[in-house]
Amino acid sequence: MNTLKNVKVGETVTVVKLHGEGAIKRRIMDMGITKGTSIYVRKVAPLGDPVEVTVRGYELSIRKADAEMIEVK
Repeated sequence: MNTLKNVKVGETVTVVKLHGEGAIKRRIMDMGITKGTSIYVRKVAPLGDPVEVTVRGYELSIRKADAEMIEVK
């Protein structure tokens, strides 16, 4: 399974599936990350957390733990 956590800086990926339960999954969806959405990885912090991405035309920082729940292709 390829997750957003494993994507390199400068790559664009598409969301395949969101893992996680209840409030966590809802929070990710509220950020605009849903199935079929394109995500461009802009930066990764020096220690790997957080990951800065562009989703639906806006910039967003996602924790590594949340990025692991986003399956991409």
